[in-house]
Amino acid sequence: MGDQIELSRRYISLLPSQSQAKRKGAGSRTWLVLSKSGQVSVEELGKQTVMRRNGITARDLRVVEPELSYPSAILRRERAVVVNLEHVKAIVTANEVLVPNPRDPRIASFVYDLEFKLSDFDTTMRSDNANAKEESPTDTPPEASASRYEEAPADQVDSRRGNSKPLPFEFRALEICLESVCKSLESETSTLEEEAYPALDQLSDRTSTNNLKRVRVIKGRLVALNGRVQKVRNEFEHLLDDDIDMAQMYLTDKLATLQSEGLVPDGDDEEDDLLAGGAIDGNMSSKSSTVAATDLNPNVEELEMLLGAYFVQIEGILNKLSTVHSFFSPLLLFHFR
Repeated sequence: MGDQIELSRRYISLLPSQSQAKRKGAGSRTWLVLSKSGQVSVEELGKQTVMRRNGITARDLRVVEPELSYPSAILRRERAVVVNLEHVKAIVTANEVLVPNPRDPRIASFVYDLEFKLSDFDTTMRSDNANAKEESPTDTPPEASASRYEEAPADQVDSRRGNSKPLPFEFRALEICLESVCKSLESETSTLEEEAYPALDQLSDRTSTNNLKRVRVIKGRLVALNGRVQKVRNEFEHLLDDDIDMAQMYLTDKLATLQSEGLVPDGDDEEDDLLAGGAIDGNMSSKSSTVAATDLNPNVEELEMLLGAYFVQIEGILNKLSTVHSFFSPLLLFHFR
Protein backbone atom coordinates (compact mmCIF):
# COMPACT_ATOMS: atom_id res chain seq x y z
CA MET A 1 0.00 0.00 0.00
CA GLY A 2 2.84 2.35 0.85
CA ASP A 3 4.47 1.68 -2.52
CA GLN A 4 1.23 2.49 -4.32
CA ILE A 5 0.82 5.78 -2.42
CA GLU A 6 4.41 6.75 -3.17
CA LEU A 7 3.94 5.83 -6.83
CA SER A 8 0.75 7.92 -7.04
CA ARG A 9 2.58 10.90 -5.56
CA ARG A 10 5.33 10.47 -8.12
CA TYR A 11 2.83 10.43 -10.98
CA ILE A 12 1.06 13.52 -9.68
CA SER A 13 4.38 15.36 -9.46
CA LEU A 14 5.07 14.44 -13.07
CA LEU A 15 1.71 15.72 -14.29
CA PRO A 16 1.77 19.09 -16.05
CA SER A 17 0.12 22.04 -14.39
CA GLN A 18 -3.24 23.26 -15.63
CA SER A 19 -1.67 26.34 -17.20
CA GLN A 20 0.74 24.12 -19.16
CA ALA A 21 -2.14 21.92 -20.30
CA LYS A 22 -4.09 24.92 -21.55
CA ARG A 23 -1.13 26.10 -23.62
CA LYS A 24 -1.04 22.70 -25.29
CA GLY A 25 -4.54 23.23 -26.68
CA ALA A 26 -7.93 21.65 -26.23
CA GLY A 27 -6.96 18.58 -28.28
CA SER A 28 -4.25 17.52 -25.83
CA ARG A 29 -4.63 14.87 -23.16
CA THR A 30 -2.44 13.63 -20.34
CA TRP A 31 -0.97 10.19 -21.04
CA LEU A 32 1.09 7.88 -18.91
CA VAL A 33 3.85 6.37 -21.06
CA LEU A 34 5.67 3.20 -19.98
CA SER A 35 8.46 2.07 -22.29
CA LYS A 36 9.95 -1.36 -22.78
CA SER A 37 13.17 -0.09 -21.19
CA GLY A 38 11.28 0.64 -17.95
CA GLN A 39 11.07 4.41 -18.34
CA VAL A 40 7.91 6.03 -16.95
CA SER A 41 6.75 9.51 -17.94
CA VAL A 42 3.59 11.58 -18.05
CA GLU A 43 3.18 13.55 -21.25
CA GLU A 44 0.73 16.02 -22.74
CA LEU A 45 0.04 14.67 -26.23
CA GLY A 46 -2.29 15.93 -28.92
CA LYS A 47 -4.60 13.59 -30.79
CA GLN A 48 -2.64 13.80 -34.04
CA THR A 49 0.59 13.04 -32.20
CA VAL A 50 -0.86 9.94 -30.57
CA MET A 51 -2.31 8.70 -33.87
CA ARG A 52 0.99 9.14 -35.76
CA ARG A 53 2.95 7.71 -32.86
CA ASN A 54 0.98 4.46 -32.77
CA GLY A 55 -0.45 4.13 -36.27
CA ILE A 56 -4.08 4.32 -35.14
CA THR A 57 -7.12 6.26 -36.38
CA ALA A 58 -9.23 8.92 -34.73
CA ARG A 59 -11.96 6.32 -34.21
CA ASP A 60 -9.48 4.05 -32.39
CA LEU A 61 -8.44 6.95 -30.20
CA ARG A 62 -12.04 7.70 -29.22
CA VAL A 63 -12.39 4.11 -28.01
CA VAL A 64 -9.91 4.77 -25.18
CA GLU A 65 -11.16 8.21 -24.20
CA PRO A 66 -12.29 7.96 -20.55
CA GLU A 67 -15.22 10.33 -21.07
CA LEU A 68 -16.81 8.16 -23.75
CA SER A 69 -18.51 4.80 -23.33
CA TYR A 70 -17.68 2.17 -25.94
CA PRO A 71 -18.36 -1.58 -25.90
CA SER A 72 -15.55 -3.83 -24.67
CA ALA A 73 -13.05 -4.38 -27.44
CA ILE A 74 -9.48 -5.36 -28.21
CA LEU A 75 -8.65 -3.74 -31.56
CA ARG A 76 -5.82 -5.10 -33.69
CA ARG A 77 -3.91 -2.53 -35.75
CA GLU A 78 -0.72 -2.49 -37.83
CA ARG A 79 1.53 -1.21 -35.05
CA ALA A 80 -0.66 -1.28 -31.95
CA VAL A 81 -3.31 -3.09 -29.93
CA VAL A 82 -6.04 -0.82 -28.58
CA VAL A 83 -7.53 -2.18 -25.35
CA ASN A 84 -10.91 -1.05 -24.00
CA LEU A 85 -12.10 -3.45 -21.31
CA GLU A 86 -14.06 -2.08 -18.37
CA HIS A 87 -11.80 0.46 -16.59
CA VAL A 88 -8.73 -0.57 -18.59
CA LYS A 89 -8.04 1.67 -21.56
CA ALA A 90 -4.60 1.47 -23.14
CA ILE A 91 -2.67 1.59 -26.39
CA VAL A 92 -0.05 -1.15 -26.52
CA THR A 93 2.81 -1.25 -29.04
CA ALA A 94 5.94 -3.35 -29.34
CA ASN A 95 7.90 -0.80 -27.34
CA GLU A 96 5.54 1.07 -25.04
CA VAL A 97 2.15 1.35 -23.36
CA LEU A 98 0.09 4.54 -23.31
CA VAL A 99 -2.65 5.00 -20.71
CA PRO A 100 -4.97 8.04 -20.81
CA ASN A 101 -5.93 10.06 -17.75
CA PRO A 102 -3.49 8.47 -15.25
CA ARG A 103 -4.89 10.60 -12.41
CA ASP A 104 -8.17 8.66 -12.42
CA PRO A 105 -8.32 6.83 -9.05
CA ARG A 106 -10.25 3.97 -10.67
CA ILE A 107 -7.14 2.88 -12.56
CA ALA A 108 -4.57 3.52 -9.83
CA SER A 109 -4.05 -0.20 -9.20
CA PHE A 110 -3.83 -0.94 -12.92
CA VAL A 111 -1.23 1.80 -13.47
CA TYR A 112 0.79 0.55 -10.49
CA ASP A 113 0.79 -3.02 -11.86
CA LEU A 114 1.94 -1.81 -15.27
CA GLU A 115 4.84 0.16 -13.82
CA PHE A 116 5.85 -2.54 -11.35
CA LYS A 117 5.62 -5.55 -13.68
CA LEU A 118 7.03 -3.94 -16.83
CA SER A 119 9.86 -1.99 -15.23
CA ASP A 120 12.22 -4.99 -15.35
CA PHE A 121 11.22 -6.27 -18.80
CA ASP A 122 14.62 -5.75 -20.44
CA THR A 123 16.45 -7.27 -17.46
CA THR A 124 14.18 -10.32 -17.45
CA MET A 125 14.45 -10.75 -21.20
CA ARG A 126 18.26 -10.65 -21.16
CA SER A 127 18.36 -13.06 -18.22
CA ASP A 128 16.00 -15.54 -19.89
CA ASN A 129 17.92 -15.39 -23.16
CA ALA A 130 21.21 -15.94 -21.36
CA ASN A 131 19.82 -18.93 -19.49
CA ALA A 132 18.44 -20.40 -22.72
CA LYS A 133 21.84 -20.13 -24.41
CA GLU A 134 23.53 -21.91 -21.51
CA GLU A 135 21.14 -24.87 -21.73
CA SER A 136 22.25 -27.68 -24.03
CA PRO A 137 19.59 -29.06 -26.41
CA THR A 138 20.50 -32.56 -25.25
CA ASP A 139 20.04 -31.75 -21.56
CA THR A 140 16.27 -32.04 -21.72
CA PRO A 141 14.31 -34.35 -24.03
CA PRO A 142 11.80 -32.51 -26.26
CA GLU A 143 8.92 -34.43 -24.70
CA ALA A 144 9.89 -33.35 -21.19
CA SER A 145 10.29 -29.73 -22.30
CA ALA A 146 6.85 -29.69 -23.88
CA SER A 147 5.35 -31.30 -20.79
CA ARG A 148 6.71 -28.63 -18.48
CA TYR A 149 5.36 -25.90 -20.75
CA GLU A 150 1.89 -27.39 -20.87
CA GLU A 151 1.65 -28.02 -17.13
CA ALA A 152 3.05 -24.67 -16.03
CA PRO A 153 0.61 -22.17 -14.48
CA ALA A 154 -0.42 -19.21 -16.62
CA ASP A 155 1.67 -16.75 -14.60
CA GLN A 156 4.79 -18.84 -15.30
CA VAL A 157 4.10 -19.73 -18.91
CA ASP A 158 4.08 -16.08 -19.91
CA SER A 159 7.77 -15.73 -19.10
CA ARG A 160 8.87 -18.05 -21.89
CA ARG A 161 8.21 -18.65 -25.57
CA GLY A 162 8.77 -22.24 -26.45
CA ASN A 163 11.06 -22.62 -23.40
CA SER A 164 13.65 -20.41 -25.11
CA LYS A 165 12.37 -16.83 -25.43
CA PRO A 166 10.52 -14.54 -23.04
CA LEU A 167 7.03 -13.46 -23.98
CA PRO A 168 7.17 -10.27 -26.09
CA PHE A 169 6.56 -6.91 -24.49
CA GLU A 170 3.11 -6.39 -26.00
CA PHE A 171 1.84 -9.70 -24.58
CA ARG A 172 3.16 -8.96 -21.11
CA ALA A 173 1.42 -5.60 -21.21
CA LEU A 174 -1.75 -7.24 -22.53
CA GLU A 175 -1.68 -9.80 -19.72
CA ILE A 176 -1.57 -7.03 -17.13
CA CYS A 177 -4.63 -5.48 -18.79
CA LEU A 178 -6.52 -8.78 -18.75
CA GLU A 179 -5.49 -9.53 -15.18
CA SER A 180 -6.70 -6.14 -13.97
CA VAL A 181 -10.07 -6.58 -15.68
CA CYS A 182 -10.60 -10.09 -14.30
CA LYS A 183 -9.59 -9.05 -10.78
CA SER A 184 -12.00 -6.14 -10.86
CA LEU A 185 -14.93 -8.24 -12.11
CA GLU A 186 -14.11 -11.00 -9.64
CA SER A 187 -14.10 -8.49 -6.80
CA GLU A 188 -17.47 -7.04 -7.84
CA THR A 189 -18.92 -10.54 -8.09
CA SER A 190 -17.69 -11.49 -4.63
CA THR A 191 -19.14 -8.30 -3.16
CA LEU A 192 -22.48 -9.00 -4.84
CA GLU A 193 -22.52 -12.56 -3.51
CA GLU A 194 -21.86 -11.31 0.02
CA GLU A 195 -24.86 -9.01 -0.23
CA ALA A 196 -27.20 -11.25 -2.22
CA TYR A 197 -27.42 -14.38 -0.07
CA PRO A 198 -28.16 -12.60 3.25
CA ALA A 199 -30.76 -10.44 1.48
CA LEU A 200 -32.44 -13.52 0.04
CA ASP A 201 -32.43 -15.21 3.45
CA GLN A 202 -34.04 -12.18 5.06
CA LEU A 203 -36.73 -12.08 2.39
CA SER A 204 -37.42 -15.78 2.89
CA ASP A 205 -37.77 -15.27 6.63
CA ARG A 206 -39.88 -12.13 6.46
CA THR A 207 -41.64 -10.51 3.54
CA SER A 208 -41.49 -6.75 3.78
CA THR A 209 -41.32 -3.78 1.47
CA ASN A 210 -37.75 -3.00 2.46
CA ASN A 211 -36.58 -6.58 1.99
CA LEU A 212 -38.27 -6.80 -1.41
CA LYS A 213 -36.79 -3.48 -2.49
CA ARG A 214 -33.31 -4.52 -1.37
CA VAL A 215 -33.50 -7.81 -3.29
CA ARG A 216 -34.77 -6.11 -6.43
CA VAL A 217 -31.93 -3.57 -6.32
CA ILE A 218 -29.36 -6.34 -5.92
CA LYS A 219 -30.91 -8.27 -8.79
CA GLY A 220 -30.65 -5.18 -11.00
CA ARG A 221 -26.95 -4.90 -10.18
CA LEU A 222 -26.58 -8.61 -10.85
CA VAL A 223 -28.13 -8.35 -14.31
CA ALA A 224 -25.97 -5.32 -15.19
CA LEU A 225 -22.77 -6.98 -13.98
CA ASN A 226 -23.62 -10.18 -15.83
CA GLY A 227 -24.01 -8.21 -19.05
CA ARG A 228 -20.62 -6.52 -18.62
CA VAL A 229 -18.87 -9.80 -17.90
CA GLN A 230 -20.56 -11.38 -20.91
CA LYS A 231 -19.22 -8.64 -23.20
CA VAL A 232 -15.67 -9.22 -21.98
CA ARG A 233 -16.10 -12.97 -22.41
CA ASN A 234 -17.38 -12.51 -25.97
CA GLU A 235 -14.34 -10.42 -26.88
CA PHE A 236 -11.98 -13.09 -25.53
CA GLU A 237 -13.89 -15.78 -27.39
CA HIS A 238 -13.80 -13.82 -30.63
CA LEU A 239 -10.02 -13.56 -30.44
CA LEU A 240 -9.54 -17.22 -29.54
CA ASP A 241 -11.67 -18.29 -32.51
CA ASP A 242 -9.63 -16.34 -35.07
CA ASP A 243 -5.96 -17.17 -35.64
CA ILE A 244 -5.59 -14.23 -38.04
CA ASP A 245 -6.71 -11.78 -35.36
CA MET A 246 -4.25 -13.30 -32.91
CA ALA A 247 -1.49 -13.19 -35.52
CA GLN A 248 -2.03 -9.45 -35.96
CA MET A 249 -1.23 -8.95 -32.30
CA TYR A 250 2.35 -10.20 -32.69
CA LEU A 251 3.73 -6.68 -32.91
CA THR A 252 7.34 -7.56 -32.06
CA ASP A 253 7.43 -10.28 -34.73
CA LYS A 254 5.80 -7.91 -37.19
CA LEU A 255 8.44 -5.26 -36.48
CA ALA A 256 11.22 -7.82 -36.96
CA THR A 257 9.70 -8.83 -40.30
CA LEU A 258 9.60 -5.21 -41.46
CA GLN A 259 13.23 -4.76 -40.44
CA SER A 260 14.28 -7.88 -42.34
CA GLU A 261 12.50 -6.50 -45.41
CA GLY A 262 14.33 -3.20 -45.05
CA LEU A 263 11.07 -1.29 -44.49
CA VAL A 264 12.06 -0.15 -40.99
CA PRO A 265 15.56 1.01 -39.91
CA ASP A 266 17.30 -1.76 -37.98
CA GLY A 267 18.81 -0.24 -34.88
CA ASP A 268 17.82 0.26 -31.27
CA ASP A 269 17.97 4.06 -31.31
CA GLU A 270 16.16 4.45 -34.60
CA GLU A 271 13.61 1.81 -33.68
CA ASP A 272 12.81 3.46 -30.39
CA ASP A 273 12.49 6.85 -32.07
CA LEU A 274 10.28 5.37 -34.75
CA LEU A 275 7.83 3.62 -32.45
CA ALA A 276 7.93 6.29 -29.76
CA GLY A 277 6.77 9.01 -32.11
CA GLY A 278 9.50 9.46 -34.71
CA ALA A 279 8.33 10.63 -38.13
CA ILE A 280 6.99 7.87 -40.39
CA ASP A 281 6.45 9.24 -43.88
CA GLY A 282 3.57 8.16 -46.05
CA ASN A 283 5.66 5.88 -48.23
CA MET A 284 6.96 3.85 -45.30
CA SER A 285 3.48 3.52 -43.82
CA SER A 286 2.20 2.31 -47.17
CA LYS A 287 4.94 -0.30 -47.48
CA SER A 288 4.43 -1.46 -43.91
CA SER A 289 0.74 -2.08 -44.53
CA THR A 290 1.57 -4.53 -47.31
CA VAL A 291 3.07 -6.99 -44.81
CA ALA A 292 0.08 -9.18 -43.99
CA ALA A 293 -0.28 -10.86 -40.62
CA THR A 294 -0.71 -14.18 -42.40
CA ASP A 295 2.80 -13.82 -43.87
CA LEU A 296 4.33 -13.91 -40.39
CA ASN A 297 3.26 -17.49 -39.67
CA PRO A 298 3.60 -16.98 -35.91
CA ASN A 299 3.09 -19.69 -33.36
CA VAL A 300 -0.18 -18.36 -31.96
CA GLU A 301 -0.29 -21.08 -29.31
CA GLU A 302 1.47 -18.83 -26.80
CA LEU A 303 -1.13 -16.07 -27.20
CA GLU A 304 -3.90 -18.64 -27.27
CA MET A 305 -2.66 -20.01 -23.95
CA LEU A 306 -2.52 -16.51 -22.46
CA LEU A 307 -6.02 -15.57 -23.61
CA GLY A 308 -7.36 -19.00 -22.70
CA ALA A 309 -6.25 -18.66 -19.08
CA TYR A 310 -8.23 -15.46 -18.62
CA PHE A 311 -11.14 -16.80 -20.65
CA VAL A 312 -11.43 -19.57 -18.06
CA GLN A 313 -11.47 -16.95 -15.28
CA ILE A 314 -14.24 -15.01 -17.00
CA GLU A 315 -16.24 -18.23 -17.45
CA GLY A 316 -15.86 -18.90 -13.74
CA ILE A 317 -17.18 -15.43 -12.90
CA LEU A 318 -20.18 -15.97 -15.19
CA ASN A 319 -20.91 -19.28 -13.49
CA LYS A 320 -20.93 -17.60 -10.08
CA LEU A 321 -23.30 -14.91 -11.33
CA SER A 322 -25.54 -17.54 -12.90
CA THR A 323 -25.69 -19.42 -9.60
CA VAL A 324 -26.69 -16.31 -7.70
CA HIS A 325 -29.28 -15.42 -10.34
CA SER A 326 -30.86 -18.86 -10.06
CA PHE A 327 -31.89 -18.06 -6.46
CA PHE A 328 -33.50 -14.73 -7.34
CA SER A 329 -36.10 -15.55 -9.97
CA PRO A 330 -38.09 -18.25 -8.08
CA LEU A 331 -38.14 -16.22 -4.87
CA LEU A 332 -39.28 -12.99 -6.53
CA LEU A 333 -41.84 -14.88 -8.60
CA PHE A 334 -43.24 -16.41 -5.42
CA HIS A 335 -43.66 -13.02 -3.74
CA PHE A 336 -45.21 -11.26 -6.74
CA ARG A 337 -47.56 -13.93 -8.06
